[in-house]
Amino acid sequence: MPDQLALDPYAMWRHALAEVDRVFAPPPELDRPVEGCTFCTPEPELRVLGGDPAAVPEDLLGHFLREVVDHWSADQYPVLWRRLLPRALRHWGPDGSGTDPSGELDRLGPHGARLVDWPVCERTAVERAFRALLAIAVTDGRCPGEITDLVEGIAGATDGLGPWLEHVAGLPGPEADAGLVRLALHWATELLWEDFRFWYYDGDPQVVADWLLTQQDRIATFAARHPRCKNASDALTALAHLRAGAESPWLYPYSGASTSCLPLGA
Repeated sequence: MPDQLALDPYAMWRHALAEVDRVFAPPPELDRPVEGCTFCTPEPELRVLGGDPAAVPEDLLGHFLREVVDHWSADQYPVLWRRLLPRALRHWGPDGSGTDPSGELDRLGPHGARLVDWPVCERTAVERAFRALLAIAVTDGRCPGEITDLVEGIAGATDGLGPWLEHVAGLPGPEADAGLVRLALHWATELLWEDFRFWYYDGDPQVVADWLLTQQDRIATFAARHPRCKNASDALTALAHLRAGAESPWLYPYSGASTSCLPLGA
């Protein structure tokens, strides 16, 4: 990937969308009219979903993305997702609805549309777009909980967490450094409080704990450049306690005790 794309997540996103549009044009064909739960999705809407994907209204698109998997014909469900995927990505992107896409991404997982079984060219294009979405999330200053939800949703869709942690670690630039610090503090604090859990991915939290420790040098470098950044100093404290297998240095916020010693956002 050219350096300018790696340094500009929004350029990365535009290029990824262009590739998705190319790969999914024309959209995969259905072999019969769309079948689904007519109590939740009336027949006229099923017909619209089976027509031109570009003509599907935004509210109907959102309904499809959120609707439970077993309300659709099992063999048609992956095809519907493949047809609507370019629209779905825009729905999740920086110009989209702005809502947490984690639950919708989960529908692409092994128990849903089975993204991992799609043609290689389609899967590759989708994962490239996911990398761009994640790059934007890490670098645009959003709260770390939104980043962790997105990481988890993508991991659930692709049935793997490791590549996405590696992607976050490889993002260059000061904005990525700051995003990594916020993410590390958030995750490490949850691990120390024994409050870490996956909602949309069936994985081992230890993978996250091990990965966090590999980021200590980068976080220490950031802390040295920004000695007044409390997120960075707290992240280093949290990682030190994780490495030592020690208890959290901060009180659990729901214990009823004072939260005056909790890590503060910078």
